[in-house]
Amino acid sequence: MNSQHDDVIAVDSAVPAEVSELDKKARREKIYTRAIEGRFQRLRLYTGWPLLLGYFLLPWLMWDGREAILFDLPARKFHILSLTLWPQDLILLAFILIIAAFTLFTVTALWGRLWCGYTCPQTVWTAIFMYIEQRFEGSRNQRIKLDQEPISWRKLRKKTLKHCGWGLVAAFTGLTFVSYFVPARQLLPDLLTFSADLGAASFVLLFSAATYLNAGYLREKVCTDMCPYARFQSVMFDKNTLVVTYDTDRGEPRGSRKRFASKESHQGDCIDCELCVQVCPTGIDIRDGLQYECIGCALCIDACDSVMEKMGSPKGLVGYASENALAGQKTTGIPPKILGYIAALLVMLALFTSSLFNRSLVDISVSRDRGQLYLPAAGGLIDNVFEIRVTNRSDEVATYRIEAVGITGASILGEESITVLGGELFELGVRLRADPSNLPFPGTPVLFRAVSIHHEAIYAEAESRFIRPAL
Repeated sequence: MNSQHDDVIAVDSAVPAEVSELDKKARREKIYTRAIEGRFQRLRLYTGWPLLLGYFLLPWLMWDGREAILFDLPARKFHILSLTLWPQDLILLAFILIIAAFTLFTVTALWGRLWCGYTCPQTVWTAIFMYIEQRFEGSRNQRIKLDQEPISWRKLRKKTLKHCGWGLVAAFTGLTFVSYFVPARQLLPDLLTFSADLGAASFVLLFSAATYLNAGYLREKVCTDMCPYARFQSVMFDKNTLVVTYDTDRGEPRGSRKRFASKESHQGDCIDCELCVQVCPTGIDIRDGLQYECIGCALCIDACDSVMEKMGSPKGLVGYASENALAGQKTTGIPPKILGYIAALLVMLALFTSSLFNRSLVDISVSRDRGQLYLPAAGGLIDNVFEIRVTNRSDEVATYRIEAVGITGASILGEESITVLGGELFELGVRLRADPSNLPFPGTPVLFRAVSIHHEAIYAEAESRFIRPAL
């Protein structure tokens, strides 16, 4: 009979030579990127600049006497063009966030990190800071040489001009961000005359400093270590996702050769110039395969295409491709995961649209006078005192009729209609009179309604209790 050890398979431990142990104390090496031009970089200009101009200009645009987009926190109003949202509309904000998330999932599953490479604020602002750095300190080799030089007036002048440019962009960015919460036409003069509110000035300084650090110094560390998107993007990728890839079959084995010279039969198209590494803002080598640090900016594609053009080889050694495309397989149909993303996105859009257009333009809240439960009145009747607060959630003046429903014969004493300015809150004290015999419970529910006189479909309801003495 065989022993129990006969079924055991011997396993040898092996550690790949190219995998090194993570050194958390390793010093971060500065990345010196080379400037490159190409079709994808022109595309990044077309996508980045409209968003950039929109960010900086929107706080200065006026709409009906106010900023086009203003999140007025003290007044608890959120103005977006002609739309005014209130804290009660936070469900709409939840829908917007969910829609943005599923849009990102869908785009990522189809086209990889398109958001990161072309429209992410970190990418756009880093590109601006890198441009300023190149303008004042020179090309990649000049910047490396400058950093290695001893301190001199020339070096101080270049560094000072660079940091002044960074500081100017960072300050304008912080000022613009706070202008979405404090009117820009009020904030800027207050800052220039040192009369700004301490909170507003502090946030301008805070966001300016954050922009300066993120785009000037942290750069790729924000993408690789701080942003969670880099970590979970692989969950959304599949074999049909378009990503920046290196065609190994065509490029390997690598080897240098002269321009337009014929290559050896065993040699690939890659001449190992490492230009794709020098232009990468995160410092990776795309030839090592897909890595989570890759933000899909296509700088390596433009760099490689320019080299292939000079060498007389076809472009596309580095390019956008899916795993199936590289393997020569055709994509058939839409994957179920993509269909799920699209279905969820459509459902969220439908719910958001329905909630947006069906939201009430008036809000009402009711509270009882807690100083006295009830007041006796003539004829054996009793009164309850309520405080009603009506909010006009539109931008126009509106008149509302106050009604009490749910108690037979109940009547409102005093003012039964109110006029409320657009976006304002109106408080009204109301005395409601009723016959105790029509009150089946010591605390009988009563429903107060505020109904627009001109548009009966616009109304709001709030429930309270009418208190009577115990029988």
